[in-house]
Amino acid sequence: MKASIHKLAAFLLAAGFVAGAAAQETTLRLVSAFTENGIYVQRLQPWINKVNAEGKGVLQINFIGGPKAIPPFEVGNAVKTGVVDMALNTGAFYTNVMPEADFLKLTQVPVAEQRKNGAFDAINKVWNEKANMQYLARMVENQPFHIYTTKKVDKADLAGLKIRITPVYRDFFQALNATVITTPPGEVYTALERGVVDGYGWPIGGIFDLNWQEKTKFRIDPGFYDAEVSLVMNLAAHRKLTQPQRDYLQKQLLALEAENSFWAKYTAEEMARQEKAGIQTIKFDAAATKAFIDKAYQIAWSSAEKQSPEIAARFKPLFAHK
Repeated sequence: MKASIHKLAAFLLAAGFVAGAAAQETTLRLVSAFTENGIYVQRLQPWINKVNAEGKGVLQINFIGGPKAIPPFEVGNAVKTGVVDMALNTGAFYTNVMPEADFLKLTQVPVAEQRKNGAFDAINKVWNEKANMQYLARMVENQPFHIYTTKKVDKADLAGLKIRITPVYRDFFQALNATVITTPPGEVYTALERGVVDGYGWPIGGIFDLNWQEKTKFRIDPGFYDAEVSLVMNLAAHRKLTQPQRDYLQKQLLALEAENSFWAKYTAEEMARQEKAGIQTIKFDAAATKAFIDKAYQIAWSSAEKQSPEIAARFKPLFAHK
């Protein structure tokens, strides 16, 4: 009888421990502003699986889906208001929540350096105050933007061309005399097909995911800025995490960023793939190339300084090459 009582006590103790552990587990709802079949989500899925496999009893992530769940330009507000807990997003897609989100394209130092030099903390101070968000991790780097066209140009002038944009390069393309048109990524193929646009801005990678190579004839080099794709989280949801949950999430986020070396190799592969697909490269001479890059950053920082003088002044020395 005594042995049975001891066994029952041990069982109840174990059951109580398991229930207590389960009570400490939380599940975060994550949505992506990018399509599930695209490179960004494809890179994120194994990370989500790893977080869930190693985080039983602590933290789980429920991936809700991409733009079919929430349209890309509404994802930022969904995070801000707590409709979802987390998102894979780019600042260019939530300037409607806070214009400063677009400043992230101007980083010229790796995210590991941003964590050391104070840039990451400076970003979070602004994101916390203005967007009710925690900026968690940057998972895409070394992905410059390019201008892709259906028509050949022989200088850095887009006069007469209708170019699809996001806020990332609106000011720069207008300074290059383009007529700019804003559309979601899902509408670009049809816009190219129908001649509604003559080209678009996009990072070096990802055009094959959307089949845009079928309608693209030229890529203008060099690339400019750096595509920023990051994980952000509703601030209240982040603050609700227990310390063990927060520590676990942070460990996994740093592991995700540690894989960012992938992107430099991916850039080289995408350039070769575009060439094989028949996309021709338009290059300028050394002086014109320098002027092109200088103009891109001068225009962007000038716009940032007009938009938010104090924040731009705070970010600029932390984002720039030393």
